[in-house]
Amino acid sequence: MFDYSDLIQPDKEQDARTIHLVDKTSYDDWLKGRNARERTALAAAGYKPDGYAHAILPGDDAESWSVVTAVANVDSLSAWCLAKLAQTLPEGRYRVEGRQPGKALFGWLSGQYRFDTYRSKAEARGGRVLLTTDVAAIAPVVAEMRGVALVRDLVNTPAADMGPAALEAAAERIARAHGGTLTVTKGEALEQGYPMIHAVGRAAARHHAPRLIEIVWGKEDHPRIALVGKGIAFDSGGLDIKPAAGMRLMKKDMGGAAHVLALAELVMATGLPVRLHCLVAAAENAISADAFRPGDVLRSRKGLTIEIGNTDAEGRLVLADALAKAGEDTPELVVDFATLTGAARVALGPDLPALYANDDVLADELLKGGVERDDPLWRMPLWDGYADLLETDIADLGNAGTSAFAGSITAALFLKRFVPEGAAWAHFDTFAWRPSAKPGRPKGGAALGLRAAWAMLQGRYDRRGRA
Repeated sequence: MFDYSDLIQPDKEQDARTIHLVDKTSYDDWLKGRNARERTALAAAGYKPDGYAHAILPGDDAESWSVVTAVANVDSLSAWCLAKLAQTLPEGRYRVEGRQPGKALFGWLSGQYRFDTYRSKAEARGGRVLLTTDVAAIAPVVAEMRGVALVRDLVNTPAADMGPAALEAAAERIARAHGGTLTVTKGEALEQGYPMIHAVGRAAARHHAPRLIEIVWGKEDHPRIALVGKGIAFDSGGLDIKPAAGMRLMKKDMGGAAHVLALAELVMATGLPVRLHCLVAAAENAISADAFRPGDVLRSRKGLTIEIGNTDAEGRLVLADALAKAGEDTPELVVDFATLTGAARVALGPDLPALYANDDVLADELLKGGVERDDPLWRMPLWDGYADLLETDIADLGNAGTSAFAGSITAALFLKRFVPEGAAWAHFDTFAWRPSAKPGRPKGGAALGLRAAWAMLQGRYDRRGRA
């Protein structure tokens, strides 16, 4: 498999095939400037400048062809404008005619992602290389693609091979590569210090034992930020067992952990001047004689007691203990990612992560980052009027709302109770999965919200002003 850094190269006027960009407005004028052979080829193919449609234009000999592709607006390229070409063109070098690829560099890389780990015969394809004179743009977009690929790889891996120990191994690799300090709490120390993480994961097999995974990196005097991820390696629903259809994709329930590990690696690899604390609450929500039960009351790390209304609302439990730990380091910013509720998907579908924030400036920065990186978000309300839905008769609060309504909001309100006082906080209720493929966005594990969050962190903390 090629490295993503091989797929975008500085343009030194080396031989490369030309990519012509057209849109519905410019196509007719562009067509008038083509030679008779090219116009005939386009007419024979019935080419129309719609969607991602492309066509090969013959040159003077068999090896000198070029390609035309349609985009929405030739003067404002999105991240995905060239993604389909990157998936379909033959291997070789290419350059866009008359302009820089800009944001489309990312889609060029993303379109060439493959997950072949479990195929006995992996597809053998050479890379499609895109040239650019904007050399400064290469390293940042390659770093982002590596982060996205990490999320996809972790989420796509079956749960048997991506349990809590495998998440620990991924964190260890990241910490070791970038000089971070790894701490893992499990066993009796987890039971005593993080009782809800332990309770959720205690029914799993020994080799899938629960744990809290932490990476600390950066100078002590830099701004302190915490990234917190839900790492439920597989979610059966516990004793409130999911139906078979609901369980089929539950290997992706560690998608929040995948996002924060990728985001942490971006922070470290690019040297962002922050004091980073990355926390992954890793467990498997399994079923056994020792599984936690509906009606049980758990004590959290923060000291609040939680009555269990539904064992399938376990993600907020493990996140609560991790958020409480994050607060002990007095961060100024806390960002968590979790595949938390089906209610968010009912409201917003698979492509839009639900964003909750206790700070309007932070929310605006994240929404802006989503627009800039073509990684859209939708802000949802932290409506305190629904807080009474978490009330319970015998404990400080319940883990499942008392109403079928507002499930994503009540989950966010539950987490809010564990967010450190005075910290700006954002919560991503993300899907981490694409049920169908789009150009540059394959079916399967997906980084949804990662690049928006990274843009926000760069804007806040990167004093060197990299884009």
